Amino acid sequence: MLLALAVDRTGSGLWAASSVLYLTFVTHLSAQQIGVLLGAAGVAGIAGSPLAGRLAGRFPVRPLLIGCHLVRPATLTLVLLCTGFETLLSVVAVTYLGDRAAKTLEMLFATRAAGERRAAYQALSRSAANAGYGVGAGLAAIGLAVGTTDAYRALILGNALSFVVAAALVWRTGEPGGRTREVARTGGAVAAPGVVTSGRPKGPWRDRGYLRFVLLDIPMNLDDSVLGVGLPLWLVSRTSAPHALVPAFLVINTVLVVVLQLAVSKRAEGPHRAVRAVLLYGVLMFVCCALAAGAAGCGTWAAAAVLLAAAVLVTMAELMRSVSSWELAVLLAPPDERAAYLGVAGMAQSIQKSAGPPLLTGVVMAAGPVGWLVLGTVVAGLAVAQQRSCASRLGLGAAPDPAHAEPVPAQRQ
Repeated sequence: MLLALAVDRTGSGLWAASSVLYLTFVTHLSAQQIGVLLGAAGVAGIAGSPLAGRLAGRFPVRPLLIGCHLVRPATLTLVLLCTGFETLLSVVAVTYLGDRAAKTLEMLFATRAAGERRAAYQALSRSAANAGYGVGAGLAAIGLAVGTTDAYRALILGNALSFVVAAALVWRTGEPGGRTREVARTGGAVAAPGVVTSGRPKGPWRDRGYLRFVLLDIPMNLDDSVLGVGLPLWLVSRTSAPHALVPAFLVINTVLVVVLQLAVSKRAEGPHRAVRAVLLYGVLMFVCCALAAGAAGCGTWAAAAVLLAAAVLVTMAELMRSVSSWELAVLLAPPDERAAYLGVAGMAQSIQKSAGPPLLTGVVMAAGPVGWLVLGTVVAGLAVAQQRSCASRLGLGAAPDPAHAEPVPAQRQ
């Protein structure tokens, strides 16, 4: 399954690095059309997570995941055949819908396969995914260096091929234990302490407590936009740091995630550590935003050093969030409806991907250094709110859980 995940993300890396240039130089769309197309496709992708969760509650995960993998080669082949904006809009929207559904199904598969070791498995899966994404981006760089129409089309075909291979790898993987085993293990009750099923509304859309968690989890995913949009644009527009430093942000992120994700996951395993990790995320994001604000008043090399430090901190925040967010989404969901609940939880990341970049460019960066400080303060405050909300729902009072009362070991550097 980890190999399938790495192959999947290799294709995603190819698409991310080449799609805009393909749409520009091969299909000849304008910058405005590309923005509308990708934005609308991102909005369509939001529906992928709850749709996948609902289906996974009724059908086995493996055939659903194979189906999502096979939908995308079909739509990407249509991308090569279509030239009109309206047609491309619908095709790319379906591609994004399948992409988000596949990501949710992959996490459901991992949750069921790993059981109580889901945090460690999540860490391994993120390391595999980031490694694959880096390979895909590297392969795309070769094609982009050639720069011909055939080279751009070859990259799109390479993306489509990666999903076919991923589907074949998933087909060879056994179906994980699912809904029946989860209910049997917990006797039909919620596994996490303090979550009561009696009187709880049926389904995630009527569960206000869980919807509050998902709503608060949207800004808990802003590290993605800060790294990919905020820091690069801030560097080139408001500091004198060398522009060649921008790729280093992605390199730092990829290397740290691959090397440290498994070790960091130990900080978010179990309810107590997962809840504490939310607070640490808020602290890391606040310091990162403060550094970004301060970089505007620094000289060339000082600004470069400060922004590199901010990239390290936002990556560490991502490491904490990527495990704790899913761990809490699982712990807060009743086992007998876990697939549907996790499908709704998966919307947080999709919504952030659509709303995060405009927030950073249109509000935070427009306000200057003050905008960064306000962003860091708001995210830290929301982290406290989410920590308290999750602790209350999980029944984590003053008395520590003996299984998780030991101090968290220091992170190796």
